[in-house]
Amino acid sequence: SRDLCAPGLPSPGRQASGGESWYLALLGLAEHFRTSSPPKVRLCVHCLQAVLPRKPPARMEARTHLQLGSVLYHHTRNGDQARGHLEKAWLISQQIPQFEDVKFEAASLLSELYCQENSVDAAKPLLRKAIQISQQTPYWHCRLLFQLAQLHTLEKDLVSACDLLGVGAEYARVVGSEYTRALFLLSKGMLLLMERKLQEVHPLLTLCGQIVENWQGNPIQKESLRVFFLVLQVTHYLDAGQVKSVKPCLKQLQQCIQTISTLHDDEILPSNPADLFHWLPKEHMCVLVYLVTVMHSMQAGYLEKAQKYTDKALMQLEKLKMLDCSPILSSFQVILLEHIIMCRLVTGHKATALQEISQVCQLCQQSPRLFSNHAAQLHTLLGLYCISVNCMDNAEAQFTTALRLTTHQELWAFIVTNLASVYIREGNRHQELYSLLERINPDHNFPVSSHCLRAAAFYIRGLFSFFQGRYNEAKRFLRETLKMSNAEDLNRLTACSLVLLGHIFYVLGNHRESNNMVVPAMQLASKIPDMSVQLWSSALLRDLNKACGNAMDAHEAAQMHQNFSQQLLQDHIEACSLPEHNLITWTDGPPPVQFQAQNGPTTSLASLL
Repeated sequence: SRDLCAPGLPSPGRQASGGESWYLALLGLAEHFRTSSPPKVRLCVHCLQAVLPRKPPARMEARTHLQLGSVLYHHTRNGDQARGHLEKAWLISQQIPQFEDVKFEAASLLSELYCQENSVDAAKPLLRKAIQISQQTPYWHCRLLFQLAQLHTLEKDLVSACDLLGVGAEYARVVGSEYTRALFLLSKGMLLLMERKLQEVHPLLTLCGQIVENWQGNPIQKESLRVFFLVLQVTHYLDAGQVKSVKPCLKQLQQCIQTISTLHDDEILPSNPADLFHWLPKEHMCVLVYLVTVMHSMQAGYLEKAQKYTDKALMQLEKLKMLDCSPILSSFQVILLEHIIMCRLVTGHKATALQEISQVCQLCQQSPRLFSNHAAQLHTLLGLYCISVNCMDNAEAQFTTALRLTTHQELWAFIVTNLASVYIREGNRHQELYSLLERINPDHNFPVSSHCLRAAAFYIRGLFSFFQGRYNEAKRFLRETLKMSNAEDLNRLTACSLVLLGHIFYVLGNHRESNNMVVPAMQLASKIPDMSVQLWSSALLRDLNKACGNAMDAHEAAQMHQNFSQQLLQDHIEACSLPEHNLITWTDGPPPVQFQAQNGPTTSLASLL
């Protein structure tokens, strides 16, 4: 938090006039207590409080109220007192000319405190007033614009936030700060991506790319702008399910973060006060690059690579969280865990996935905002877990809950696709299934632009046609999935489509064509590795080789199938025996705080064997 020795005042170590020596002595003592290890907050507060009964001049009084408010806000839970001091600092400082640092810091801190107390309606007019009177102070004007835009973003009023960021970009251009202009524009681009306003995003990102390349300034600031720009490009591609197309951008991003890690922080402050911003600390950027690499590896089906980068990122996060309580670190941790949980379910590690789902619940218990942002994803992950342990009723309940909680179109389409797979497996839900399939029809009016989700929708159609015995129709859908998944290296969808096509050809008696599908499916599934597809492929290879009279190959495939079955069975029993397995019944309110142990598994194992 802020140094108590204020700019424009002599520090306690320098000579002071008799009129203010008492003030500087108290200030120095307060700073000593504040910076002690651990901080002696009560004594610091006493020293600052001792200033006020002496009826100091208005400048001293306003600054002391700010310092008291800041210490109480940052180091105690006494929100009422902190608010009272900050309100006085804001009120008094507005009457004093050229007192910007106190005036605007008081407004900024006070609006933060209002938000923390859920008094957003008090924070907004305060920030608007501060923005209005700060136009001659570039640093504070930009900082307050960012703060109000962030407040609107948290309220999910992205239109107002985008408008403010646009105002900030134009102001930064006028005061000659191309660096901060780029920060405003990139932030606006991020919100436009969240709103799916892709027609506005493309020209904005093109302009940002030009500004970033042309700006000649501090190398770390330049590279951090480039990281911000490339992260937006990479997430834009990943949202669109274009796993192959994103590779050049992702490579540039990884090179960029390596460059930043070799640069030393420049102590020289920028000459333009509007440039006094940074996007993220280097360490946070490093975790973010790991995170988008994990997202790419997960979509592409490189699950061992996803695991490697998740381990690196989580290790880095643990170190950072010891020193830094920034909420963004918990957000990074939750998103990493969400991705690695999906990897565990694919690779046949359900028990570990369940423990990590419980970890996400614990993180969300600590932050209502984190839970609000990730509740739909949590229920989606529980739905996927329920499918993996064959609890279809619970899976349906989890996906239905997730659908109720999300407004995110891509997540909605992902949930609906998985819910459709539940109805297909149950076999008696035709009416609900037809209704769902109509909403994710990949042949026309598909609701999202994601290449990956559209390919998955073709696969679900193929699976449904297969179960209904409409094999030619199933083949058409699956060939469409293969075409799309091969175009963008969606390895898992490719493996699933190949093995299902192999199954169709086997049922039709075309053993040669079946073998041509199942062998590459097995190879790809082993590379991912995808336990369910390996189990399915090995069963088909066993039956194919038996039918063709290849006794040795049939025996080998049967042995493989037995091994996969045993691994999945043991993992199934372990997962269902965990107390966290009770999470599958949670469909309302915040995550449960504790779990009761169960007496072994309560679900059918038939689907695994």
